Amino acid sequence: VSANVRRVTEWLDQAAEQRADMVVMPECMLSGYAYDRREAAWEHARRIDDPLFTELAQVAARGDLHFSLGFLERDQDRLFNASALIGPDGVVGHYRKIHLPHLGVDRFVDRGDFPYAVHSANSKNAGPIKIGMAICYDCSFPEPMRLLGLAGADIIALGTNWPAAAVRTAELVPPARSMENHLFFAAANRVGEENGFTFCGRSSICGPDGKVFASSNDDQETMLMAEVDPEQARCKRIERTPGKHVIDRFADRRPEFYEGLASPNR
Repeated sequence: VSANVRRVTEWLDQAAEQRADMVVMPECMLSGYAYDRREAAWEHARRIDDPLFTELAQVAARGDLHFSLGFLERDQDRLFNASALIGPDGVVGHYRKIHLPHLGVDRFVDRGDFPYAVHSANSKNAGPIKIGMAICYDCSFPEPMRLLGLAGADIIALGTNWPAAAVRTAELVPPARSMENHLFFAAANRVGEENGFTFCGRSSICGPDGKVFASSNDDQETMLMAEVDPEQARCKRIERTPGKHVIDRFADRRPEFYEGLASPNR
């Protein structure tokens, strides 16, 4: 964990040099993901009030930025795949992964118990922004991404550990979710190998209408940058041809016909 904290610090300092407002780190950035036993993962888990988050908040203050960071969280005898949103004043948001695939550490963690939520941050370049948090497999389900959009998210910060077999997810899902909800979507995937897994990279930053602003397109370590205007995500009305082709991705919904979405799995 200590070595990973140093890597996070190095990347945050590089991002600050580029005047970044918001940085998204991969899933389980502090701990690793490819565990074979709950006990092994537990050894590298941290509480949300661990002093290391205070140390990282000081790095955020130095760079005047916010960032999301994946880690394994201990809470009494429970273990979660979690993400923290950290700013100059400390932890401002906290999420526990709800959708768990039969893969890596997700086979052994407890299912997340926090509802999807949007958190506020003040950015030096764009002013107040609303950040939604999710982790990896969550984005394969359109419902939680829509909930974050309805809650006012300007951008969804998604940390992932997509292995090579999930390369199509990395390529297709971020632009699809940003288009569906007319917002910005930053997916940060890891690279390299761990315990028999090879990770595909292909991180991306996408915007309203599914436009890809930046993408790594490979499995090499890199930092992606994009300049975005949060106001674009706040106006859901899209007028492609004035008076002839107008859509509103939220106002045009018919939720009275969607009741089945909340039914238990059959």
